[in-house]
This record gives sequence, C-alpha cells and structure tokens, in this order.
Amino acid sequence: MPHEAISVFDMFKIGVGPSSSHTLGPWRAALRCIDSMKQKSSLQQVVSVNALLYGSLAKTGKGHGTDIAVILGLSGDDPVTIPVDSITPKINSIGTEKKIKLGNETVIDFDPTVHVQFLFNETLPFHPNGLSFLIECGNGDSWSETFYSIGGGFVVKEGEDGNKKSLVDLPFPINTADELLHWCMKTGLSVSEVVMENETAWRSEAETKNGLLNIWNTMKDCIYRGCHAQGELPGGLHVRRRAFDLNRKLLSNKQYGDYSSWLASIRQGGINFGYILDWVSCFALAVNEENASFGRVVTAPTNGAAGVIPAVLQYYIAFCDGNSEEKIIRFLLTASEIGSIFKKGATISAAMGGCQAEIGVSSAMAAAALTECLGGTQKQTLMAAEIAMEHHLGLTCDPIGGLVQIPCIERNTMGAIKAITASQLALQSTPDFAKVSLDKVIKTMWETALDMNSKYKETADGGLAIHIPISLPEC
Repeated sequence: MPHEAISVFDMFKIGVGPSSSHTLGPWRAALRCIDSMKQKSSLQQVVSVNALLYGSLAKTGKGHGTDIAVILGLSGDDPVTIPVDSITPKINSIGTEKKIKLGNETVIDFDPTVHVQFLFNETLPFHPNGLSFLIECGNGDSWSETFYSIGGGFVVKEGEDGNKKSLVDLPFPINTADELLHWCMKTGLSVSEVVMENETAWRSEAETKNGLLNIWNTMKDCIYRGCHAQGELPGGLHVRRRAFDLNRKLLSNKQYGDYSSWLASIRQGGINFGYILDWVSCFALAVNEENASFGRVVTAPTNGAAGVIPAVLQYYIAFCDGNSEEKIIRFLLTASEIGSIFKKGATISAAMGGCQAEIGVSSAMAAAALTECLGGTQKQTLMAAEIAMEHHLGLTCDPIGGLVQIPCIERNTMGAIKAITASQLALQSTPDFAKVSLDKVIKTMWETALDMNSKYKETADGGLAIHIPISLPEC
C-alpha cells in the first residue's frame, strides 16, 4: 500500500513565530519562488514581484505576520538562522525605502502596501491558505506561481504531487495507528524504536540523534527566554507577558545564572501538585509568548501549538527524572510519529480543522511521548494519544484580531495539562478494554473538521474573535 514518508524533522521544524501555516509556510513558499526565479531566468532579470494572499492567509495575515514572512522570504532570509532581533528593523527599512534586495542579490522596487495584497473575499479551491506570486522580467517574460501552506510549515506548489518527494522506502511503512501497532507487536520494538529505524532511510542514527538534540535545545532556549522576558506582546491587543511574573513568583527570588541552575532551582521547590501545575503552565506560556513576539520556536507540530510538547517534555525533565539525552530523544521520536499519523489521516492545519488540529494534535503527541517515556506499553502509548485528542474534538480556532495570542497562548497550557492527564489515565488503564481507538478518533476529528463552519477555522470571523471589542487598525 502506498504510504507517505514523514520524517521527525518534517514534524519538528525550527523557525520564527507566530504561525507555522501563516508565517513559516508563506516564508518557505517565498524562498521556493526565489529558487524558481533563478531556474527560469536570473534574479537580475526580475523587475517586479507581487504577492497575493488568499482566504485565511488574507483574513488573519496581518495578525500572523504573513506579509512580513513573505517579504523576508523574498529577501532570501532563512527562518532557521535569521537573527530575530533584525526582523523589525529590516521590515521597517523596506517599507521606508520602497526597495527590496531580492534573494539577497538584486535590488528592485517594492512597496509592501502595494506589492503584498490581501484578497479577503477570495479563496483558492485546494486549501484556505493559498498565495500566488506574480513575476515580471525586464525582457518581457512574466509568469505566476501558486503555493499552499497546508499546516505545520508544510508547503505544496500548485501542480506538483505533494507526497512525491517524501516517498522513500521505509523499513516500517506507516499510515495509521493500527499499522504502527502492527510493527511494534511484530518486532517487539517500542514506538520510538520503530521511528528511529525509519529515520535511517534518510540519515544515520547519530545524525538523527544530533538533530533531535538541536530541536530540544531550541525548545529549551525558547522556554528559558520566555520565562525571563517582560513587557507587552506586539500587535495592539496589549497582552502582558505572564511567564516572567509566574517564574519569579514560583522561584521566590532564588539565584541562578543559566538553564541548568534554573532547573535545579525549580526542583528544589518540591513536588506539590499545585506547584507542578503552575510550572507546566509557565513553560507553555513562555514558549507561546515568544512565538507571539516573532521569536525562534519549533513547530510542534505547528507554531500556534508550539508550547505543548516543550512544556510536557520540560515537566518530564524537571519532575520525572527525564533529564538525559536518550530519554529526550525517545520522547521526541514518539511524539513525531503520532503527529505524522494525524497529518496523514486528518490535518494539522487550523485553517482546515480548527484548533483541534493544532492544540489537539500537539496534546496527543505529548501524551503519547510521555506515556512511553514513563514506561507505558505500545498500546498504552497510543491510548494516551487517543484520550488527549478525544477531549479536544471540535475545538475551534477563533484568534482575536487574527493574532496568535488570545485564546491561543492559554490553550497551550490546557493542552499540556490534558496531555499529562491523558498519559496518567492510559498508564492506569488496560487498553484492550478501550472503546475508542486512535484511528477512530482521527477519523472523527477529520469528519468534525469537514463539518465545522469556516468562520471557526482561523479566519477571525467567528467565536471569541467577534465577541471581544477591540480596535486593531492593522488587522
């Protein structure tokens, strides 16, 4: 049976907030468009580029920084390496000078207010997150290219087979949870071990481990930064950062100088239930406050849900004896496989499925990973993922002002707590008696997504987005 091969590094991508589908995806689409220009002629021949944003990308594009992402992509900047402190000055400079250095090679006229267009009332048929680039050259040639940002930073170009490039021969081909369980039962391997075997189709085990530790270090740095940053989040909602105050309150003025000493200080506070609960919330708040501030985050599996997995992993490290490289690697491998199964069977795009596709999927990923790492069986691991998603079914995406702040940031705290609860339930249960399987809940999630009104799918046309009085002229 044909299968889509998705690597752990497809599910976990390093990038810039606030949205994987509305920021990272369009950014990567613009970079691909630059590559296409180089192949068809040369950047020196290009005299004009227009970017057209459709559907959800238009409706919440300002709040998600879609225009900024497109401009940075056209400039040739890499979302993985760009110094995040340079983003605002660069965008301001382009807006003032009305010039852009295309692909970091050639300067052309470019007015962001003219050359990036928000087509609020137009949606392309393939996916709500569509964008087109119109290119004109000095020799009279012109063409257009259309891309779709399908969630989690994944991008598909119109006319191409979205799965073609990812089809490789895996030792254990997997499309569904049942197929994953089949391989686990047949081989006796854990979920993470099956995933590691599959990753060898792309690279050596050592390379995979090093890459995953880099993913964790990015997550860890994001948590630490977010816990030590003050002020308001950008965008006009005047949302105050809360992780800083909560971190300071929980530590009661303890002294530390880096992540390791900070972690030691956290552990000194004991294992009181309320204390641990506050820290899980603090970890998640920290990540998503960084995400909302155009900080460097990891899609897990999306930016809007980027705080859930780091928060649960940090909980495992701080309170469950998970502070070892091998345990962290095992956690991330397990989480990634659950996310890939959701992507294949449903969606990880809020524009397609509402917030159940982001917070719900991330909570399921975290629940499964924690369960395996705490000694759960393969069946308990999948059961934990099912429980977490079952209690996110129908969750809408209704960002106020189109910003990834309210209710998005708090939803990450709830997703993390639900993941831990789901894990504990699974560990204390016998999966053979479960009435709902992970595949059934994925199918239900997708059917729910299809039935959900479009105003609840990251358009800011319904829910909290229309019931909270605000004034955001830029949105």
